[in-house]
Amino acid sequence: MTPTSPPACVPQIRLYQNWLQSQRGLSFASYDALWHWSVTELEAFWQSIWDYFELQSPTAHTAVLARREMPGACWFPGAQVNYAQQVLRHVRPATAAGLPALLSHNERSLADGTHRELSWTELRRQVASLALHLQAQGVQPGDRVAAYLPNIPETIVAFLATVSIGGVWSVCAPDMGTSSVLDRLRQIEPSVLIACDGVRHGGRDFDRRAVVAELCAALPTLRHVIVHDNLGLDITTALPNALRFDATIARDDARTASFEPLWLAFDHPLWIVYSSGTTGLPKPIVHGHGGTIVVALALKNLHNDVGCSYHPNTLGERYHWYSSTGWVMWNAQLSGLLSGTTCCLFDGNPGGRTVDDVGNKLAPDWTTLWRFGADLGVTFFGAGAAFYANCMKAQIDLGRCGDLSHIRALGSTGSPLSPQAQSWGTEQFRRLNNARKGVGEEFPAGPPQGSEPLGGQPRQGKLAPSGGREPHEVGERGGDIWWCNISGGTDFAGAFIGGNRELPQVPGEMQCRLLGCAVEAWNEQGQPVIDEVGELVCSQPIPSMPLYFWGDHDNQRYLASYFDTYPNVWRHGDWLKVGRQGGCIIYGRSDATINRHGLRMGTSELYSAVEALPEVLDSMVVDLEYLGRESYMPLFVVLREGQVLDEPLRARINEAIRTALSPRFVPNETFQVAEIPRTLSGKKQELPIKKLLLGQPLEKVLNPAAMANPGCLDWYVRFARSRA
Repeated sequence: MTPTSPPACVPQIRLYQNWLQSQRGLSFASYDALWHWSVTELEAFWQSIWDYFELQSPTAHTAVLARREMPGACWFPGAQVNYAQQVLRHVRPATAAGLPALLSHNERSLADGTHRELSWTELRRQVASLALHLQAQGVQPGDRVAAYLPNIPETIVAFLATVSIGGVWSVCAPDMGTSSVLDRLRQIEPSVLIACDGVRHGGRDFDRRAVVAELCAALPTLRHVIVHDNLGLDITTALPNALRFDATIARDDARTASFEPLWLAFDHPLWIVYSSGTTGLPKPIVHGHGGTIVVALALKNLHNDVGCSYHPNTLGERYHWYSSTGWVMWNAQLSGLLSGTTCCLFDGNPGGRTVDDVGNKLAPDWTTLWRFGADLGVTFFGAGAAFYANCMKAQIDLGRCGDLSHIRALGSTGSPLSPQAQSWGTEQFRRLNNARKGVGEEFPAGPPQGSEPLGGQPRQGKLAPSGGREPHEVGERGGDIWWCNISGGTDFAGAFIGGNRELPQVPGEMQCRLLGCAVEAWNEQGQPVIDEVGELVCSQPIPSMPLYFWGDHDNQRYLASYFDTYPNVWRHGDWLKVGRQGGCIIYGRSDATINRHGLRMGTSELYSAVEALPEVLDSMVVDLEYLGRESYMPLFVVLREGQVLDEPLRARINEAIRTALSPRFVPNETFQVAEIPRTLSGKKQELPIKKLLLGQPLEKVLNPAAMANPGCLDWYVRFARSRA
């Protein structure tokens, strides 16, 4: 980290700016000025990130950006790095401070109140043991190691061991079925598979031994299989040739003690992640060690304000972002280790137990993750936007979820966070703050109204006896919690838009464009616009953009994915509005935009209006305007149990849209459905359903294996046929 010990409570981005002034002689009157410098002086900015975080290389780089083009930018040629090396450099100081590397719970342990803890020393030993085992099995730099594992410490150990010896990592979540996993892994031809015997989710155990056996049979390149005993099931019959994971991490001798990760080229492949794969095969996206490291450090520390746990400024930091291993936020979660931060993992359903012992359906328990955060003393609490919306809908009371006084920041991503959900969370933490002060303010049943700016910077406490922070007020003014709302993607393993603790907050907005990200909103003429909705583009390269797609030998899939609309400019596929004060709003996917009577908008504003109604749990809208046809816009809604879509409710929905948006956006028809189609990462599948309703066959627009709830498709297929 930084060479000096700054006073407590200073935002990470302020520490960086102080360093720029003292070490580079650079000072900026505003964040906007700092951002403009970072995207025009790319070499100076990214060199400052390298120096500020004291990145190490046994050889000097000959340039910062040797080739300034997209795609094909060449970053830090000559430098050698390793993701695992950057993580393990924190072992000695973090151990001296008595801080753990990983804290974790699953559904059973949360109920029992007995979490797991992995020290930095033990993390290093297990990584070394497994790395030496993989080398003994013949794994060479560039070989792919695939995993079928949940969000548990063993998965992080397996990842670090793989990349420490130059292997290329790729993980699929064990809630994915055989065909979906094979669609991904067949493309990359792994030599090793590290899997689990099963998972527990929503109170049920899911045996995955048969799936693992099918994967082994269908992947002829596999030379070695390791299975983690996650549920305690017998693997000898189903997987007779598999080695138990425990055996691979048991080594503790001179070679494990002296083990060091390999130094690799800056652009050596790190991992392969996948697009959602709604049509065709998923895109196997390859990111490099160096680019991922520098971008993750800038994002996590400067913008998410997540500091090093053993640093005096952020002593006891505990970072959590709920995710499955199938979502890029798992990668973002583990990146906390890059800066010596204790990471807190939860394996299970964020809605708690959903079935009883005899299989009867139970209502979700949206206090589950909050109780997890309270038990582990989490300081930064991140989740998908849908999680906060569900908590608001369920009207949970955070005052009954345990001691949440250590939480100083809330992170949100995955989809636009509504102003109502953000204001609900802010009011909940105001109430907690008032309760600690003995104010005794009554909390309203529904979300607060209005969208006035929310200011305040969270305080950070000293290390408490339990190892987490001491309780603190969550904000300087009115007890306001800081929201770090971000938007980015799997595509470049980072964020384009996000938070800044020093800027004001407005519910429903993200605070700024991120440093080093030349993000703009472009109109139909390819011109940047302010205070207007446009296409989100990035006009300059950033280090974590994909190296390539695996197997895409002519680079055609890569070019078509991001550069087909604007040559040499990254088109991300979102509608964006950049405000005059620098705040940003994402309106949803640009290819799912509504264009009603010449007025264009994304879908998130409509969802905010509709889903604010207490009867509505979820919704999806598609605009079927096509080739000059008059727009037909159906709205699909999921209602609370016992509710019926009658004429009075239809009228309330229409009035909510009319009032919040415009009469132009009142749907032509509204339909009650059982579920909204969603991807494995939880995104609404507006575009595939739009194409389906425009007459395209299901098999050409949608891959059920890439869905979280493929069973709901039958209704939409019947609806499409009725319209045809």
